[in-house]
Amino acid sequence: MLMACPPCQAPGTVRWYGPGSQAARPVFRQPGGLILLRSSGSSRKAPAEATEAAMAHTVFHTCSLCEAICGLKFEVEGNRILSVRPDEDDVFSKGYVCPKGIAIAAIHDDPDRLRRPVRRNAAGRFEEISWDEAFDLVARRLGEIREQHGGDAVGFYWGNPTGNNHGALLMMSSFTKAIGTRNRFSAGSQDANPRIVTSYELYGSSISIPIPDIDRTDYFLCLGGNPMISNGSVMTAPDMRRRLRAVRERGGKVVVVDPRRTETAKEADEHVAIRPGGDAAFLLAMAGVLVERGRVDRRFLESRTSGWPEVERHLAAFTPARVAAFTGVPADTIERLALEFAGARSGVCYSRVGVCVGRHPTAATFATDLLNIVAGRLGCEGGPMFTTPAFDIGRVARMSGLDGHHRWQSRVRGLPETLGDLPSTVLADEIETPGQGQIRAMITLAGNPVLSAPNGKRIAAALGTLDFMVSIDIYINETTRHADVILPPCWNLAEDHIDLLFNSIAVRNIARWSPPVVEREEGELADWEIMLELTERLGGGPLGEPWLDRPLRWLRPFGVRWTPTGFLNLILRLGPYGDRFLPWSDGLSLEKLKAAPHGIDLGALRPGVEQRLFHKDKRVHLASPRMLEAMAALERDLEARAGENGLV
Repeated sequence: MLMACPPCQAPGTVRWYGPGSQAARPVFRQPGGLILLRSSGSSRKAPAEATEAAMAHTVFHTCSLCEAICGLKFEVEGNRILSVRPDEDDVFSKGYVCPKGIAIAAIHDDPDRLRRPVRRNAAGRFEEISWDEAFDLVARRLGEIREQHGGDAVGFYWGNPTGNNHGALLMMSSFTKAIGTRNRFSAGSQDANPRIVTSYELYGSSISIPIPDIDRTDYFLCLGGNPMISNGSVMTAPDMRRRLRAVRERGGKVVVVDPRRTETAKEADEHVAIRPGGDAAFLLAMAGVLVERGRVDRRFLESRTSGWPEVERHLAAFTPARVAAFTGVPADTIERLALEFAGARSGVCYSRVGVCVGRHPTAATFATDLLNIVAGRLGCEGGPMFTTPAFDIGRVARMSGLDGHHRWQSRVRGLPETLGDLPSTVLADEIETPGQGQIRAMITLAGNPVLSAPNGKRIAAALGTLDFMVSIDIYINETTRHADVILPPCWNLAEDHIDLLFNSIAVRNIARWSPPVVEREEGELADWEIMLELTERLGGGPLGEPWLDRPLRWLRPFGVRWTPTGFLNLILRLGPYGDRFLPWSDGLSLEKLKAAPHGIDLGALRPGVEQRLFHKDKRVHLASPRMLEAMAALERDLEARAGENGLV
């Protein structure tokens, strides 16, 4: 497991040996001046102790440091990583890797990575304790706070690295169900909630996200994204530089609309310097041009959508001439780009973080999808397409009850949940404000909101007032330094790996399973094992439903044990490529994935939209009340700005 922002941890660490009785004990200074005292028996096993007679061998494993999920080739001897190179035969990354991937072994070897649980002592220092002591303490304190103040008195925050860890992803929901809290928070509200909400409103599922078919498109229109640097955010695609250049090499066009001349803009055919916050109006004006010029795909609108007439009426307010001053883009440029986009053989409009954190993020994300739909691009080759993942995380989200939006609101400010999580902007409010449901205990999982969330200083101060805090993390960082107990999981390279989340938003359908690169060190546990132990001590189980968890407890004496990989094998075998447990089937199973060390290519994204529409009528709901309100808010802003500028 990796904390939310690895670069901020180790570089500033100072290491020395203390005086007197501590002379033989390593002492580590961590962020904020905290000190960690390690027992003399806690040092990492030497490679010879780990695997006495191990020979040098090769292990292929997927990189878990970012969304690109590149294939890596490890040379390992004993429990020592000798080298890390790109996997030239990986079915997806094809030999591409960034510098982060090559350096991944540094985390495994980092002496500052926690390897045993630590507890804050009376002097404010962290000292190592046993797993039994740690579990007893954490379960007791969480149970006491829950009993006295209710489940919502325990908050839970999970960070981005959880997305690269299938075990943690699968166990997290059952863990919070066992606690009985709705005070869940994540890093998603910093950059992704508008995308998630738009998908839920339009397609009926938060995970139904159209992905650019970048390898077959002839026109790539990019707003608020910098894929040359990000390697494709919510567009999992290693080596974006090659893919974008390929668009141009086959005669296509790349257009970047961004206030800044980004690295991607420098490589593009055209850069349009829009004013910050103008994205939604710009895109709606483009859609309006297509309506006015009769370039709308009415067959798709009539057969696959609902609410188009109402949306069409709203578009009348967003003409190129009217939005030109608001966006900083000349009216003739807006009109030209709209007609270019519609006239290309294939095309896709893609928007990302810059749009999601703008003034009208939901309206802009909706406008992105609307332009694609109006132009007849959704579900078509070279356009925005839906994945057909072997491991369907959308199915898992629906099974666990996570998929949804606005089902409850935060206690203090009344902000809605999205995909089971509240915005991290209300975390400090929920800790500081007295009353029923006030957060009195906090759990963090691979997250560092003090560093990554808005107003980190306020969050840090709020964390310091908690009755109890526990962090599941491998480092003492700006957030975990406030914890009473830190439970460190083994590092990702000591676990098997399945791409659960990012295969659902990748530009190609693939499936991979990676074995552990190294053995776990003595006493180490995985994230999911830590959460499972606490879940069961708090009265829950791995599946989050008593009628399912009860039989698992009965079967445990007979060797039947839930594991995330075993659960995903079930999802895989019953999925679109699975063998359905039929002996004569040539479909997929975990065993077949294990026999393919470089992964299995399942083909290009498939045309059509039916497989990802989850409204009962199997249509795209364009006139969702929330989307219409987002458009109305934008129109009011447009009118107000026009009045300020003396424009009509």
